[in-house]
Amino acid sequence: MPAAKPVRLGVNVLASGRHDAAWKTLPDAAGLSSDIDAFIRIAKVAERGKIDALFLADGPGGLVDEAFHRPWRALDPITLLSALSQVTERIGLVATTSTIFGHPYVVARQIATLDHISKGRAAWNIITSQSPVALAAYGLDQGFDQEERYRRASEFAEIVTGLWDSLPNAAIVADHARNVFVDEQALRPIDIQGKHFRTKGSLSAPVGPQGRPVIFQAGQSEDSKAFGARYADALFTGQRVIEGGRKFYADVKALARSNGRNADDLLVMPGLFPIVGGTEQEALRRKADLDAGLDLDFLHGELARHFALDPDDLPLDEPLPFARIEAAEPRVPIASRWPRKQILSEAVTYGWTARQAALSNIIGGHRMVVGAPEQIAADILHWIDTGAADGFNLNIDVQTSGLEDIVDHVIPILQKAGRFRTDYTGQTLRHHLGLAHYVDPRDAEPVRHVGTAA
Repeated sequence: MPAAKPVRLGVNVLASGRHDAAWKTLPDAAGLSSDIDAFIRIAKVAERGKIDALFLADGPGGLVDEAFHRPWRALDPITLLSALSQVTERIGLVATTSTIFGHPYVVARQIATLDHISKGRAAWNIITSQSPVALAAYGLDQGFDQEERYRRASEFAEIVTGLWDSLPNAAIVADHARNVFVDEQALRPIDIQGKHFRTKGSLSAPVGPQGRPVIFQAGQSEDSKAFGARYADALFTGQRVIEGGRKFYADVKALARSNGRNADDLLVMPGLFPIVGGTEQEALRRKADLDAGLDLDFLHGELARHFALDPDDLPLDEPLPFARIEAAEPRVPIASRWPRKQILSEAVTYGWTARQAALSNIIGGHRMVVGAPEQIAADILHWIDTGAADGFNLNIDVQTSGLEDIVDHVIPILQKAGRFRTDYTGQTLRHHLGLAHYVDPRDAEPVRHVGTAA
């Protein structure tokens, strides 16, 4: 029989933790968003647990809505991960940047630099979001429609990946006799003249320790799935019910095969928000204690916004009015359609009241699982073993206590089952994730087909 699949785990890093009231339980919370020592503590605990990667989400622009309610993502992810690369040795480092703003040459150089200074642990997480805050910050009156967003993203990815391949290590000859350091004839410069971007030449950073940095992509729309299946090594997604997770998983694996790829080379890693206790009752008390610090009026309003209703239409302790919610669907803002679908899928499955839905991580968006370590580990394995995931991007309730619960109590169960490493066996993030070193197809039969030109 084939060996059971290893579990892949990343950590979505927020200085206070993912629970929106976590900061109220922590001392000196006002400085957390920019406290490098807080991020170092998180990185060290995650690396002690032999976790695959630290994941820094990001949204370009000024203060986003969450900043008015909790510690937010204040620091530039590339700069922050560069600092963390110097206080860690093995854990991967995933930086998020948008293909809507900025120029691909800058991103290519930043991620390549991170890969070199971390000795092969860098990854680029591609997003295509264009919030009003970001559009305003970049001086844009309006964003791009769906089709144009992904056309722009494809050009962006083609340039980044082409630049990563443009200075092979073999071109750095350091030939004393000929007085030649870089052999110009061995370069692989690009010349891409697209609708949105134009780039010509080579990157200044040579090919990195992984051959190419790992590419992640976040999203779950049809366009996002097609884009990710073409360019990405791993997908971050937001499935909340296992049946939906299995469908998403099957869809993207089929799309990968249609692009001539081995489906096992495209990992699917949904977000997961575990709340751990010594027993299920302890975990439920931990959640209840944290929930007591939430602004329920605000969450009630957010739930109503997702459903295009007024809060008065959603009495907190009554079952959700599904017929009325469905009737309001045409009025749902575009930005709310995916979270609405996911919240509804879970609410219908479990018969939630409006209060239960409001307290189900509707701001973070990812599925919550509350229980003892054995229950959390069993949930993870069930999703992986029944074709819904290859691993998870963990959202930690409170840092670093929640992460310590995962590292000290959940991961040992996965290790005992032979499903998670007891130590890192390689240096690079590709190795951690079971992805082979990238080989440029011009040098040899390609091992991975990621980001190739159309």
